[in-house]
Amino acid sequence: MYNQDVVKSGAAHKLLIDGREVPITHPDKPYFSRQTKLTKLELVGYYLSVAKGALNGISDRPLVLKRFVHGAEGEAFYQKRAPAKRPQWLRTVTLSFPSGRTAEEIVVDDAAGLAWVVNLGCIELHPHPVRSADLEHPDELRIDLDPCPGVAWADVRAVALEVKSLLEEMGLRGWPKTSGSRGMHINVRIEPRWSFEQVRRAALALSREVERRAPAIASSKWWKEERHGVFLDYNQNARDRTTCSAYSVRPLPDARVSTPLYWHEVPDCEPGDFTVLTVPERFARIGDPHAAMDGAAGSLDPLLELAARDEAAGLGDAPWPPHFRKMEGEAPRVAPSRARSSPKQPRTRMPLVVVANSPHRAAALEGLERWKRRHPEAARYLAADDVLVDSMRGRSSTWTRIRLNLRHVPEPLRPAHETPDPDDDPTRQWRMRHIARRDG
Repeated sequence: MYNQDVVKSGAAHKLLIDGREVPITHPDKPYFSRQTKLTKLELVGYYLSVAKGALNGISDRPLVLKRFVHGAEGEAFYQKRAPAKRPQWLRTVTLSFPSGRTAEEIVVDDAAGLAWVVNLGCIELHPHPVRSADLEHPDELRIDLDPCPGVAWADVRAVALEVKSLLEEMGLRGWPKTSGSRGMHINVRIEPRWSFEQVRRAALALSREVERRAPAIASSKWWKEERHGVFLDYNQNARDRTTCSAYSVRPLPDARVSTPLYWHEVPDCEPGDFTVLTVPERFARIGDPHAAMDGAAGSLDPLLELAARDEAAGLGDAPWPPHFRKMEGEAPRVAPSRARSSPKQPRTRMPLVVVANSPHRAAALEGLERWKRRHPEAARYLAADDVLVDSMRGRSSTWTRIRLNLRHVPEPLRPAHETPDPDDDPTRQWRMRHIARRDG
């Protein structure tokens, strides 16, 4: 599909892709090693084999670089700003963020640029939902179906079909793909004439309507302690949020891929079927199910009318991500379990305990299992959605916090708060320095 040659020089590789030279440093470095075995060069080869589809998801869009420089098993960090050392043929655009800061971000337009960012350790691709010519008006509504712990994949598929039905009633077309993890994404191409705030408002209205139609399996609640079933994450449409795009590889042991689907595939699809080892053959055989997306841009007006009806009925705005300024009409931005009680309308405080903090998800989950072994009687009362596994984003890295909601555990059996095990919050030192500067 793309003309490429390999030039070897000792341990170094240089790919010549459509006339552009792309160096691949440490090509034999293992990027996946636990189950699927992949080197960096093999990962680049995967992306080149599906480049036309991957570029459909990222072309002409600012790209956040999520870099796994030590491979899929290592800790990742986010790099919003374009590296100073980059090819002259790679272009950039300058984005502004809710904090008031700006960043010059990479824009990838071709297979050579795609190979270049993968060489940086970008196992996943994280584009913004805007095009470079208009950074203030998204052309994509993103529906992220995120199942709570223990929720069956069948429920994710059922909620996806509810979303499809609602979108069609609204005159919109959804394009489904596996998330590459436990959930599913549905992207909707829209005309670029609404602000980020309006697109998020439309996403919130959609989430609430799907919850009304499928209350047993769908949730639009932001706070994890209130969720159940499959959460429709409307905040993925806030200004600086990104999700992994089509054909992104996820850092799981089997090297799963966020794979575009046809709607007729959704009822029977299994996320584990789509990996680096299987997707290239599928792509060569059936092409890209999302190839026609750009020709199907629709209007948000019907969803915004639904939002207006919700607001007239007394449904105000829902919580925003914590780093956003307080928005007009937004409810108090505090988890229900921490909200102050009102004498007139007392609120029930959820009995939450933190059991693990770690930069490594596997280490946090091992800490959860140790807690269960220490408190077997309490553990047997926990429901699937009582285990809150939070992916926390620090200034440039992610970490995992695990909390338990003991609401179903009889009070005499509820263990007292303990020091989390492990207790390695990578943002703690930064927060303590920030507090010291503020109070000093």
